[in-house]
Amino acid sequence: MIDYIYVNSGREIIGDEAGLDIEKEFDNYAEKIRDIIANLNSNKDKPGHWLQWMNLGYNEETVWYVKEFTAMVEGRFDNLLILGIGGSALGARAISEALLPPYWNLLDKEKRNSFPRIFFLDNIDPDQIQGLLNLLDLKKTLVNVITKSGSTAETMSQFMLIKDKLEAELGDDYRKNIIATTDREMGVLKQLADQEGYKTFYIPDDISGRFSVFSAVGLLPLALVGIDIDEIIQGIKDMDLALKNTDIRHNIAAQNALIHYLMFKEKNISMSVMMPYSNRLKYFPDWYVQLWAESLGKEYDKNGNKVNVGQTPIKAVGATDQHSLLQLLAEGPNNKIVNFIKVKDFDNEVEIPKIFEYTSIGYLGGKTFNRLMESEENSTRISLNDYKRPNVTFILPKIDAYHLGQLFYMFEVQTAIAGELYNIDTFSQTGVEQSKNYTYALMDRVGYEDSAEELKTKLQKCFNN
Repeated sequence: MIDYIYVNSGREIIGDEAGLDIEKEFDNYAEKIRDIIANLNSNKDKPGHWLQWMNLGYNEETVWYVKEFTAMVEGRFDNLLILGIGGSALGARAISEALLPPYWNLLDKEKRNSFPRIFFLDNIDPDQIQGLLNLLDLKKTLVNVITKSGSTAETMSQFMLIKDKLEAELGDDYRKNIIATTDREMGVLKQLADQEGYKTFYIPDDISGRFSVFSAVGLLPLALVGIDIDEIIQGIKDMDLALKNTDIRHNIAAQNALIHYLMFKEKNISMSVMMPYSNRLKYFPDWYVQLWAESLGKEYDKNGNKVNVGQTPIKAVGATDQHSLLQLLAEGPNNKIVNFIKVKDFDNEVEIPKIFEYTSIGYLGGKTFNRLMESEENSTRISLNDYKRPNVTFILPKIDAYHLGQLFYMFEVQTAIAGELYNIDTFSQTGVEQSKNYTYALMDRVGYEDSAEELKTKLQKCFNN
């Protein structure tokens, strides 16, 4: 299981200005946390609570269908192209980057055990899109288009282009190269999939995109490139069992949720830095940024009070960002809490050669990169303590499917608990929807004509000023 160290956010280590009396706060909030955890688990099966993601570790039917389809297409495609944005891509990208061998797409087919290369098209940059089209042989590419609503402008515009090119190259057989992951009943993509005969996987109701990684949204792409989704699911189940514990002293998701909440409310710690010490985990902070920002950044609480809450998540990776962010973390405003992720055992141990012994760098020779990485991480943590900067550490025994399932699920539960502490709707995203509606108007979508005229006036003011 994942271990958690919170002592470096306590006043005993970093002082009264930014430090908490953590044990006392655990006592103060014990009953509230107990009620929150109990309510989350009692409501997870009830429609309208948006907690169905808590059941995904037990959805054997989805796992079975994913594995069946994976077996059917095994060896048929050289490339897997994911069309999706936000929660439709971030989770699968983070897990595949962590679990596939480094530089997966550069390996030849034999070294990939005939599994496809994987590409994520998660933006609408025309140069990126054209560059990818120049690279891929679409006839040998399986395309997974992912959008629950079926109307996401970025994803559907990509799909329109790819579908048009596939049909031009393959004729009626183009359908065999497309998988749609969408709503079971509603939306344009569901309609198109039914009309044109695409293989379809469904996203359960009451799951927002940022909590969908363990539905077909994430499991299908991961299985298609050979990742053991059974181990991921087992990790989720074991972590879910641990996080059902209503005692905050035995629930790491509740502990970190409360610490972050109190840092924001009492210590003006308005930013949360996610910093894994592993390059394989470099996309995990991207996933965390969306989860933490969209879930907790809210203008109003459940009672209609204007609160404007939510920490700003910041992504980093050690040791790389010691040479970019660390100066700010140490000596800048004391308004950040750092979440370190430590990997206990790497898959490889690489020794630094004993050369240049007559120079000042000779001390490195004979040591391992593993020891150097651990030393860099420990040094960063201790230096932040010296500067009285709050930080916590998650210890991942190793990077494998089982522990990745635990890590992602733990942060999902943590986020849900934090939302209840803030008394906000964790699963809404009205700020995002407003921007989407503006885009529809600017792209001449029917029904948005009045908004389009208003937006043109606002745009004039923006650029004239």
